[in-house]
Amino acid sequence: LLRKIEEMFALKAKYQNLKLTFQKETDIPRYIKTDEGKLRQVLINLLSNAFKFTEQGQVIVRISLKKSDKKINSYYSNLNYLHFEVEDTGCGIDEYEIGKLFSPFEQTESGIRSQEGTGLGLPISQKFVQQMGGDITVSSIVGKGSVFAFDISIKLAQATEIPVAKAKKIIGLKDKNTEYRILVVDDIPQGRLLLVQLLSSIGFHVIDAENGEEAVNIWQKWQPHLILMDMRMPVMDGYEATRQIKAKGTETIIIALTASAFQEETAGILAAGCDDFVSKPFEDKLLLHKIAEHLKIDYLYESDKSQAIIPPRSLSANQQLRELSADDLKVMPLAWIIKLHQAANRVNNREIFALIGEITAINSDLATKIANLVHNFRCDYLVTVTESIIDQQDKMIDITAIPSFRD
Repeated sequence: LLRKIEEMFALKAKYQNLKLTFQKETDIPRYIKTDEGKLRQVLINLLSNAFKFTEQGQVIVRISLKKSDKKINSYYSNLNYLHFEVEDTGCGIDEYEIGKLFSPFEQTESGIRSQEGTGLGLPISQKFVQQMGGDITVSSIVGKGSVFAFDISIKLAQATEIPVAKAKKIIGLKDKNTEYRILVVDDIPQGRLLLVQLLSSIGFHVIDAENGEEAVNIWQKWQPHLILMDMRMPVMDGYEATRQIKAKGTETIIIALTASAFQEETAGILAAGCDDFVSKPFEDKLLLHKIAEHLKIDYLYESDKSQAIIPPRSLSANQQLRELSADDLKVMPLAWIIKLHQAANRVNNREIFALIGEITAINSDLATKIANLVHNFRCDYLVTVTESIIDQQDKMIDITAIPSFRD
């Protein structure tokens, strides 16, 4: 879990020119029993805030083990504690505003200036931590930064208690005689392309829309079985689009796509009529599981009897990235590879997706692999793999002479 979160924010740190450090004490247990989902969301939320309000310097995550005989409740009693700290060198928080941090819909002056979030992040984080047997504290100095700290009560676990599963790849729909229509709604072009590529490769019939108004019009004419609805869009947002569609008494399933489980009000999403929600960034397997659950469908999986059973801890983002190899890219013209290298080196997602668009029709599998890397914030991996191809060329090539897209 910690490795995946560190990988998730590593590229963001590089892009913002910040130093990200995870400091783990040597006695941290490898396996624990706790609510993984809640812990993940709390860490993502605190790190997101740290990066949002830090323009220079660093973000540090510290994890240590504590022991206590304090009895919290019937379940969390006489247990070990994990102590987390998220420290940043950002703008800091005035003392008089610290009291607002854990009040729903309240935002500090810096939060209002950022024009991001709804003021729900920290209150929900606090609730999650309390449900895990701890609490959140904050200390801050204006102009120097902040430290958010929390403890969670844990039970130690053994490797034999960790469930194992086959790393199976979904290759299609089991029912090939039924047409399943999915509408993807997102104002970010690369987000739409990623989902269209993913779902189309499995066998879904997919149409995309860039705002809620367009989504409502497409729904009326096409009647999709399921809609993946981004909630924050111009023209018409996902809330209003969902209300208009559900007001017609439709059976269409609507799954909300949110920037974070904390940045959107869960109650508001469900009140608008959404049947479920998925937080960004999400793993493909989670989204596909949600779709299968709501449409009551089964997938076909790649069969490979020799495939090893891998514990969840090994299913890291790095392992998923190895699906793209230098050999995959070597089928493309060198000039195209160099453009991809340049775009990835600048973390220019728009340019990368423009290049993906050039190959979608002729090599959809490669397009999907590259899109997945961008979705997982791993432009650094694209830089590495493209650089290895360029370096292998017999002739010296002036990379700067190759034209590139303008930002």
